Amino acid sequence: MTTQEILQYVKEHPSGKVKLVFADIDGILRGKYISTEKFLSVAENGMGFCEVIFGWDAGDEVYDNTTFTGWHNGYPDAPARIDLGTFRKIPWENDTPCFLGEIMTKDGDPSPVCPRQLLKKVLNDANTAGYTPFFAQEFEWFNFAETPQSAQDKKFVGLTPLTPGMFGYSILRSSLKNDFFNDLFDLLKKFGVPLEGIHTETGPGTYEAAITYSGILEAADRAILFKTAVKEIAYRHSIMATFMAKINENLPGCGGHVHQSLWDSGAKKNLFHDEQDGGKMSGLMKSYIAGQLYCLPQILPMFAPTINSYKRLVEGAWAPTTLTWGIDNRTVALRVLSGSSKACRLETRVMGADVNPYLAMAACLGAGLYGIQQNMQLTQLPVKGNGYKDTSNGVLPGTLHDATQKMKASAVAKEIFGETFVEHFTQTREWEWRQHLKAVTDWEYKRYFEII
Repeated sequence: MTTQEILQYVKEHPSGKVKLVFADIDGILRGKYISTEKFLSVAENGMGFCEVIFGWDAGDEVYDNTTFTGWHNGYPDAPARIDLGTFRKIPWENDTPCFLGEIMTKDGDPSPVCPRQLLKKVLNDANTAGYTPFFAQEFEWFNFAETPQSAQDKKFVGLTPLTPGMFGYSILRSSLKNDFFNDLFDLLKKFGVPLEGIHTETGPGTYEAAITYSGILEAADRAILFKTAVKEIAYRHSIMATFMAKINENLPGCGGHVHQSLWDSGAKKNLFHDEQDGGKMSGLMKSYIAGQLYCLPQILPMFAPTINSYKRLVEGAWAPTTLTWGIDNRTVALRVLSGSSKACRLETRVMGADVNPYLAMAACLGAGLYGIQQNMQLTQLPVKGNGYKDTSNGVLPGTLHDATQKMKASAVAKEIFGETFVEHFTQTREWEWRQHLKAVTDWEYKRYFEII
């Protein structure tokens, strides 16, 4: 639709309102409904949005350690703009118009801590170098036959899975709650988040969906909208969906793998593919992979942002622990799929479903571009067996604290993403670690209450 057609749709929509959403640092969509009249003014002149979305955590507790915003500056409104190109109709809200926005500085420049703006910065670096990135994300998540109230009443213990048993790739289980299953596929497509496929994953009430690939900014928009849309569609079926990386020590974790490739500026040639190479991989792709392997330990919080993320990154749980790559190998950090010129791509398997898609994709692309810019050579051999056992190139940091300290001290992270972003983001992850240290868990009660 043209800009004029979009504005006309908004004017004529009978609800008289528009939904605006912004991504915070954790990848949670924050927003509001505004009147049609207000939106038409905002679309032309911009708006303000409270800076607290970068000053508090997932539980709305304000950080006490950040310099970008806080009590010291009074949490002012930050300038914001609406991207009309993100227009969507929400099919489960009577096709109410919806738009994504992004935060600016008072000088009208992109905010250095706005996740969507960070991705656009790295995308510009790629475009300037003559590359067009195509990306897609896939998610695994658990579904429960609960409501927010019932889950609270149970204190999130003993929740009822949507379906019992493991049943990965089950045609049988996908028919058990078929109305929800079909709603996800059909409503997401109408919402502008088309899926390549959806299936049950191993685990009680677990689904996996692969979002159709696109240009990287659209791919990240689709991914962040996907997570909230799934939760909202689930509500309509008295279901709760969770994208936690690990919900139970005895069950597999939930991945949020990112697929990626670089094409030429005309988007006509996949620059990752080389038919003459034994692995069908171009030198550019090999440098891109080398860059990610080099940067991974220094930017891991962008892939694994929560305390819970690191419960997933354990041996034998379908998530990587080592700095490895391989061809069609699901035990490594970087899985190469190089079969054809059209589909040749890299799958980064480190990130869980709890990730902020903007930050994860910015990290993938930024690290890959760094490898290309530095002409890094992929000297590390591909893993042909169990990637968990190959520690020759190192292992991933094992906790959010360790990963955050590496990123905080990384000159490479600051070079790729900017000092202001790295400072603010690592401060928020240090806060997250501190909150975890204060909590007394069920595990501690079971282990120490009687015997100590």
